[in-house]
Amino acid sequence: MPDEKPVLRTLLTRRERGIHEFFFSDPERADWETWHRIAHPKSRRGFLTGLSAMTGALGVHIAFSELMPRGLIPAVYANASEPFEIEGKDGLVLLNDRPLNAETMPHLLNDNVTPTNRLFIRNNGLPPAETNPSSWTLTIGGESVGATRRYTLPELKQKFEHVSRQITLECGGNGRAEFDPPVSGNQWTLGAVGCPVWDGMRLRDLLLDIGKRDNAVFLAYHAKDRHASGDPTREPISRGVHISKAMDPDSMLVWGMNGADMHPMNGHPLRLVFGGQPGSTSGKWLTGLALRDRLHDGPKMAPPAYHVPCEPVAPGSQVAYEDMCMLDSMPVKSLITSPASGMQHESKQRLPIHGHAWAGAQGVNSVQLSIDYGTTWLDTELQPPVNRFAWQHFDYSVSFPKSGYYEVWARAIDSDGDSQPMLVPGWNPKGYGNNACHRIAVYAV
Repeated sequence: MPDEKPVLRTLLTRRERGIHEFFFSDPERADWETWHRIAHPKSRRGFLTGLSAMTGALGVHIAFSELMPRGLIPAVYANASEPFEIEGKDGLVLLNDRPLNAETMPHLLNDNVTPTNRLFIRNNGLPPAETNPSSWTLTIGGESVGATRRYTLPELKQKFEHVSRQITLECGGNGRAEFDPPVSGNQWTLGAVGCPVWDGMRLRDLLLDIGKRDNAVFLAYHAKDRHASGDPTREPISRGVHISKAMDPDSMLVWGMNGADMHPMNGHPLRLVFGGQPGSTSGKWLTGLALRDRLHDGPKMAPPAYHVPCEPVAPGSQVAYEDMCMLDSMPVKSLITSPASGMQHESKQRLPIHGHAWAGAQGVNSVQLSIDYGTTWLDTELQPPVNRFAWQHFDYSVSFPKSGYYEVWARAIDSDGDSQPMLVPGWNPKGYGNNACHRIAVYAV
């Protein structure tokens, strides 16, 4: 693969300025820096000349260059990051170390079932100091139960039917790094998603056992993670779901992953998993549930946290809190997981493409690929989900008309007919719900 060029290598390794921020703040200069100056630093003859210069530097033709949108971050650079190491995790990229947040590069998510060591880490606070499963308890109370109940984890495992489901879990801010203008928060690219097999029980079985009242509106969670300030009276996050989602037969109380214990950073020994919802609803290190007769008022429930404008707004707008609606269902999305972006490929041979697609509360009807920046689209072979809320896998072998630099784009269309947009959709102040087409770079030689 062609070596990274000095300008972008400096941007990425020194982390002086993120590549997405660089493009969003001044796309014309970014085009020039990326496609031209790195080859001819003293010349300023424009974008098209820059493409020619890049052709010379890479030794390849920039395929479909006349169709390339101005200000588009080349896919070969869009997700370049440095991995870090944590016990039991492999190849994750660190975004924040207090609290710890890390994502997985797309090519490391190629497994149809996400291995435990490849599932992203999303923390709002600090992990609990002690997580002994044998002494772990779960307390259920709130306005909509007759009396507070407490179960030990061994009691839950003994009393209720065990189930396993493969369910996609995605952070609501996955893709935040692509918003223009940039927004605050962990700058997730594409790797805050995964689809392991969760082992546990149906949440509704527990709610029926405790005698849920008919006036229940919302199920809130409380957990054992600690606030980053160190104040023991403050919760980092306490969210949940509407009661209809809590009673869904595929909503789970989970104590295992892929047939073994969960990783400590993914909620061991007990958590919630809600398919199709932003990951913040699926509380980790679970110690309490509250059946509320009203919308919950815990930390990270009020806007702007996990809220988006009720109506579209211009990028960079100030949005009043009363004009924001809660983010409930994640949008349709797809991810190319093989090959890795930036590979070299023999242009005379077809290139197998593999990936996953998911659609919040919906199913995925089709996934399409493009090699000409969305001008034409090719239908892939799409597999059905193994169960509700599991991602679906797609495959297709693309061919390239001649040697050069290409981008393979993927877009999924859900069962309601909603499609991924080609570019970043619906700007919002917290950067939620980006479901723009995924792109990988390929050098056909």
